[in-house]
Amino acid sequence: MALPDTQTKTRFVVEFPINASPKILFPYLATASGLSQWFCDDVRYVEGQRLNFIWDQENHYAEISGQRLNRGVRFVFLDELRQSVTDANYLEFTLDSSQVTDEVYLRVIDYSSTHDASEQQEMWEGLVAKLREQVGG
Repeated sequence: MALPDTQTKTRFVVEFPINASPKILFPYLATASGLSQWFCDDVRYVEGQRLNFIWDQENHYAEISGQRLNRGVRFVFLDELRQSVTDANYLEFTLDSSQVTDEVYLRVIDYSSTHDASEQQEMWEGLVAKLREQVGG
C-alpha cells in the first residue's frame, strides 16, 4: 500500500510564446510520439487514455483526463499501482492565440510537490526551447 503524499503541492503556471500554429503544436503536447521528442526520454501508450512517461529509466504513469483538439490536454499522474489518487500531480498544456497579435502562447500548469520556483522556471524554459526546435518556432 502506498503511503499518502504529505508533501505540499504547488500550482506552477508559466506561458511561452511559440511561433507555430496550434494545429502543428498540438501533436507535440498530446501524443506519445510528440512528447517523447521534447518532454522526456520516452513516452508510451499503455492502455486507453493512459501513458507511461519515462525519465531516467523510471516509469511515471498518467491518464489523459481532459483534451480539446488543438487547444489543450491534461495528464493526471497515477500511483505506482497505476491507480488514481486524491490530490494527484497533474500537468496541463493549453494553447491560446491572440487575435490582436496572431501569436500563439503555450501555457503550462505543473501541479506537483513543491519545487524551487526559479528551478522550475529554468526547467520549463529548457524544455520549451527543445519544443521550439522541433516545431521551428
